[in-house]
Amino acid sequence: MNSQISYLLGQLATLGPIGTKLPAPGTAGSVVAIIAGYFLLPMGWIPFLMLTILISVIGVFAADIYSNATNTHDSGEIIIDEVAGQWVALLFIPHDILYLSAAFILFRLFDITKCWPVNWAERLPGGIGVMVDDLVAGLMAGIILFSFQNW
Repeated sequence: MNSQISYLLGQLATLGPIGTKLPAPGTAGSVVAIIAGYFLLPMGWIPFLMLTILISVIGVFAADIYSNATNTHDSGEIIIDEVAGQWVALLFIPHDILYLSAAFILFRLFDITKCWPVNWAERLPGGIGVMVDDLVAGLMAGIILFSFQNW
């Protein structure tokens, strides 16, 4: 693959210096995702879903390239997975600060504790495993908040 594309995908995997320079990069990535989601959600559910899918697919390649370049698997510096997973949770909730805050907390809880099925998804190989565990954590957070909202 072209070295410039590899470099750009590596930068995307870590969101540039956010994943490599800040303490608690996963939490920092989730904060970035919540802030971006707050501004992107008003564009509508379908465009936000399409953007989430796009970030997820590109994230698989970006995480794989970064993992290979650093000889790691699911390095803490890779935080594109936090963005994708956090956005999955946002797909289920209203555009409301309380729900955004709850989505952040639940997503981080599931992502950090790696409860089942998150821990199962993490074992998948390469960039898929890096991304899918966070997508599952986001799905779990989203389903809980959707259920709460419609209870």
